Amino acid sequence: MGKFVISKRTNGEYQFNLKADNGQVILTSEGYSSKAGCENGISSVKTNSQDDSKFERKTSSNGKPYFNLKASNGQIIGTSEMYESTSGRDNGIASVKSNAASTEDLS
Repeated sequence: MGKFVISKRTNGEYQFNLKADNGQVILTSEGYSSKAGCENGISSVKTNSQDDSKFERKTSSNGKPYFNLKASNGQIIGTSEMYESTSGRDNGIASVKSNAASTEDLS
């Protein structure tokens, strides 16, 4: 079972990581000015991660595949790590879908 972990950045912003059951970070949020905003972002991940069209599959300038998860308004909710292959990226998307749907309480 995955879990969302909220932390505070050195600049005072809040962010969350979605971690798979093995503890690996599979999605990292943008910065939020308040914890409540961060918690709303988590709710948005839970909702939008179940819609494949919300995943934007990208390739970085160094050729590594990654993805963004977008909200209904087109805003990026979270970004993945860089993967070595497109199949790795696709597995990451599948992991976000399953882990976001079955997360533990916020920590």
